[in-house]
Amino acid sequence: MTMLNVPIVDISPLYADSAGDKAALAEALDKVCSDIGFLVIVGHGVPHDLLARVNRSARLFFALPAQAKAGWKRPQDDQVRGYSGVGDEGLSNSLDEKTPGDLKESFSIGPIDAPNTPYFNGPAAGPHFAPNLWPRQVPDFQASWSEYFTAMSDLATDLMKLFALALKLPEDFFAGKIDRHISMFRALNYPSQDREPDPGQLRAGAHSDYGSLTIVRVEDRPGGLQVCNKAGQWVDVPFVPDSFVVNIGDLMMQWTNDRWISTMHRVVNPPRERAGDSQRQSLVFFHQPNYDAMVQCLESCLAPGETAKYPPISSGDHLRNKFVKQTTFAGPAVNMACEDFSR
Repeated sequence: MTMLNVPIVDISPLYADSAGDKAALAEALDKVCSDIGFLVIVGHGVPHDLLARVNRSARLFFALPAQAKAGWKRPQDDQVRGYSGVGDEGLSNSLDEKTPGDLKESFSIGPIDAPNTPYFNGPAAGPHFAPNLWPRQVPDFQASWSEYFTAMSDLATDLMKLFALALKLPEDFFAGKIDRHISMFRALNYPSQDREPDPGQLRAGAHSDYGSLTIVRVEDRPGGLQVCNKAGQWVDVPFVPDSFVVNIGDLMMQWTNDRWISTMHRVVNPPRERAGDSQRQSLVFFHQPNYDAMVQCLESCLAPGETAKYPPISSGDHLRNKFVKQTTFAGPAVNMACEDFSR
């Protein structure tokens, strides 16, 4: 039976010595990624005090006056660094669906302390290893965010090992494709809504994520994350204390020739009766393979007589194309139903 709701999965067997338990976990993950592409994980081992520090520093930044935050604005459209204000981005536009700007603000960083070598700072690297911006007004910002980026990188590496096992590949299959990854960490602030949103305007418009996988820390507040399942229904992602929400992205879907689903999702507006006290913050780590990693159909995902559904593309080109659409948009709002995205 097809899974229509987001399951809760304990990934602690990934860190145990039992090959059998790890294999069972990989098999379960294969079904989740095939059916709905989203799961809530527990047993991840990320320290609670680190999460608290990052949450606190992000709140302090978003509480700054608008002029102070604007001083850390993203340097250019294809550079995933710094601050983006409310309405500056429209996630549905990454799918060429014209909507009003999303009702969120964000601050983003990329890889920490990239080496001073041609791979990281030469022409081929483009904006992927651009310097990070560090707001000086916020204590512990650089230290806590740097530590969190490292912790999320480690967790993503562990999950990619599990993905390899789920796809009947060697556990280290993806290692050489993610050892110089171009991932992004961003904190998102969804302010309370003092006025009615414009038609078609959401906290985050319907979209799929661009990379290999995403790891999200959410809060139990009004107006949250929803997923479009295979039945064409928008379903809420359950809130579980001390958990992360994980979903696969476009590149993993292309690697698996649509065997796994990069599921459409959105962040909805709160009910109007709770809109005045609905501020919500999320911590989101977008894992993206090395910019020169070529993504093409895996042999284990190509049945006899089948052909690849997607042409090969580099991770870096895919990310840049999607992000520029997200940040440079214009056009009238459109109404998008879940059925438009379901497969």
